[in-house]
This record gives sequence, C-alpha cells and structure tokens, in this order.
Amino acid sequence: MSLNKKTVDDINVKGKRVLVRCDFNVPLKEGKITDENRLVAALPTIKKLLADGGKVILCSHLGKPKGEPKPELSLAPVAARLSELLGQEVKFAADPEVVGPNAKAAVAAMKDGECILLENTRYRAEETKNGEEFSKELASLCDVFVNDAFGTAHRAHCSNVGVTQFVDTCVVGYLMEKEIAFLGNAVENPVRPFVAILGGAKVADKLNVISNLLEKCDTLIIGGGMAFTFLKAQGKEVGKSLVDDTKLDYCKEMIAKAEKLGKKLLLPVDAAVAESFPNPIDAAIDVKMVSADEIPADMMGLDIGPKSAELYAEAAKTAKTVVWNGPMGVFENPTLAAGTIAVAKALAETDATTIIGGGDSAAAVNQLGFGDKMSHISTGGGASLEFLEGKELPGVAAANDNK
Repeated sequence: MSLNKKTVDDINVKGKRVLVRCDFNVPLKEGKITDENRLVAALPTIKKLLADGGKVILCSHLGKPKGEPKPELSLAPVAARLSELLGQEVKFAADPEVVGPNAKAAVAAMKDGECILLENTRYRAEETKNGEEFSKELASLCDVFVNDAFGTAHRAHCSNVGVTQFVDTCVVGYLMEKEIAFLGNAVENPVRPFVAILGGAKVADKLNVISNLLEKCDTLIIGGGMAFTFLKAQGKEVGKSLVDDTKLDYCKEMIAKAEKLGKKLLLPVDAAVAESFPNPIDAAIDVKMVSADEIPADMMGLDIGPKSAELYAEAAKTAKTVVWNGPMGVFENPTLAAGTIAVAKALAETDATTIIGGGDSAAAVNQLGFGDKMSHISTGGGASLEFLEGKELPGVAAANDNK
C-alpha cells in the first residue's frame, strides 16, 4: 500500500500560513512532560516547514478535557519544551476557545519562519464530533493544512478531518508518511517470512486484526492475556486466567482458519502463574512455571513461560518482517516481564524489518531499553491496530491525493 497522498515535499509554503496537526498527547506529571517521544517525532516536519519560510501554526489535543478548558491539560508546557527542542520560540496562544483573540492576533503578527502553538483542540466540545463551525475557525487561520498526527488518524475530528473541507491544500507530514510506509508495506507487501506477534489482554480488541493478519502473515504468534482464551478454546485448563468466554468459538474459528490457510499459529506451551494479579502492579510476586495445559485451578497465567519465549524468539529470528502489537505478559512487573523481554531481545538481534505497533508494546520496548534496535516504533496504538485490520484511516484519507 503506497501512500498516494501529497506530502510536505510536494508544496511550497514560503510566506504561507501552515496549520500542522501534530500528536502532542504526551504524559504530564505535575506540569512536566515525562515522555517526549511524540514531540521529537514531530520535529522533522516542523523544521522543514520553518526552513521553507512557512508561518507554522501547530495544533494538537491532550488528554480528554471533554470540551471544557482544564488548566492541567493545557498545551503550555509543550510550547515551552518545543521552543527548547527547536532552538527558537514557539509562541503559545492561550485561548480557552482555541481559535480566540490571542490565536488570531498571534497569527496576524507572524513573520515567515515563525511558529505558534494553539491551545488543546479538545477544549472545544465540537472537536471530537467533527463539528463544522470549529473546523471552519481552524481553517480560517491557514492557507495550507498538514496532518502529521498518526496517533489520531483513526478518528474523524475537526482538527484532522473537518478542517480539510475548508482548506484547498491538505498534505501529510513526514511522520505520517513514515508510519504508513512501514505499516502499509508490512501488511500489503511484506518481505517474507512475515511473522506477526500479538499480545495484550483482550481478544475482543484484536478480533479483526487476528483475522486480517492470518491472511497476510506466514506465522502468527499469540501471547499476553488473550492467549488463555485460545488455550481454553483448545479444551485446556486455564485456572483463574483472564478468559473471554464469549470469544471461545471465534478462537476455534481462527485456529481452523490458520490450518486451512496453511499458516503457523503459535500459542504458549508454558506459562508463569500466580495466585492473583499483582497489586500494586509492580509488587513482588511468587510465580511458578507450569505447562500450558496444566495451569492449576486456583492459579492465573500472567506471562508466557521460558519454553514459549524460546519458541517465539526462534520464530521471530527466522523472519524477514515482524510486526509486534501487545506485550506477552504483565510487563510492568519485573517478575512478569520475562516473556516480553525475551521477544524484544529476539527482535533486537534480528536483521528483519521490525515494526512495533504503538501503545503498550512501544512503552514496553522503550522501557526495556530496546527502542533504538527496532526499525520502526509506531506513535499510534489505536491507529496502528486499525491499520493492521486493513481499515482506511479518516485522517489519512482526508489529505489531497497525488494526481
């Protein structure tokens, strides 16, 4: 799937007002940004537009203020940090209504190569409903619109989709282009063998992903909490492990589908079990390793065991393309991170193209120190999942096509 969309390289922004939708939805603790990955990921596009003499107006949402100004969700700390990262001032337009007197005055006063940041777009209730009035207000600030927010590309909101109806030139930024190149190629045109690794807690979250990837990949590896629903579907005793009983038939269908298509479907052969979920999540915990068909009735599986980890690592090592979404166990707990670490380590050591699909998997890989060894770590959890399902993302669809 090639991105047949115009990008920032196809336009001339000199002297023009450029509204850039970024994903600055960063974690804040007492007003300090605790993870700047998303800010750093946005820099190449911003630098390019500034260097080309654009008047760059940045916008993003942050958290869920639910349509009202909440000071703790203001983007002011982001403007301050971006100023440092860019080495030039990013003026913050503090308007509770986002496109207010401050924003309008700041845009009117802009010189070529200057940069401002608007307030949290979700201060406006219309943002998430893709309301026309707010879309028009955002469009009134600019001549060109650039969408570089892959993290929200699966949502049709004013600041990434609505605004494009009122601006003639709408293109995607470098981050969006990179995300689609990696994820799109992995799914549509992978170098084989193509191994997909899915983890995380719930089967329900990954229904369509499992089905779609079985058609595309050579080997599908299942770990995390959702593996126990698959094991139960095979008639195995899973004790008190997390199971979605409503999805047992679905799991049976997927096991049959893999067989019919001649695909390998790998499930855990052993598990790390304990009497209960750790509380707090990083608390010391007593675990024992048991075979996947011998989980005691009063225990729950919380991670894949060492034999599964070895099996999965071997499969990953034979691959030329690997997509990984979702941890293998409760990776936030040092004792239960072993499965996730083993898989991350295997991917770090392979020459394959390794693509990590956002969310918890991205957090796990970065926390465990393997981030720089991966070919691509997606900045969007939900968006990358919908991409792997084969869905069209509204935020991407809204950009101008390359004629």
